[in-house]
Amino acid sequence: MREKTQVMTSEDIRRALTRISHEIVEHNHREIADLALIGIKSRGDHLANRIAKNLETIENIEVPVGVVDVRLYRDDVNLYEEEIKINRTDIPFSVEGKCVILVDEVIYTGRTIRAAMDAVMDFGRPAAIRLAVLIDRGHRELPISANYVGKNIPTSRKEIVRVQLVEEHGSDRAAIYEGGE
Repeated sequence: MREKTQVMTSEDIRRALTRISHEIVEHNHREIADLALIGIKSRGDHLANRIAKNLETIENIEVPVGVVDVRLYRDDVNLYEEEIKINRTDIPFSVEGKCVILVDEVIYTGRTIRAAMDAVMDFGRPAAIRLAVLIDRGHRELPISANYVGKNIPTSRKEIVRVQLVEEHGSDRAAIYEGGE
């Protein structure tokens, strides 16, 4: 796979997460005490932790953060044909009555988000589920949209958007690669 173009630098990612954090505060000021963040493995969990740190700085509140692995909830995984490595789902708080904000790095078809909502609902009934994504690349197959978007990046279905984060790759960046369907 060959990199076509870089679409976000480290500074772009930092700014986008700061803006998303401020938007979360603005749109949830009434239920700020009932906010919870759940990052979608992998990379959404790192972004959720960064947003939580931003919210602590902005509002001086500690927002609980969890992580969910959606692989077993996916509708496009054949459990009999491939070996599935399951990461740990860790939601160390009750979601009952919370305003849960799911966090992911890229939204594409919407299937990962649907799977994440199903997973969260297995833990209880939140008051609301909202979505924050670093990049929206379009091509939705399900009627799902993000409430908070760092950057909209039009792509073709033949392209792949990859986000690298310092926690896993040593630096932050996002790029479009040739390849895909």
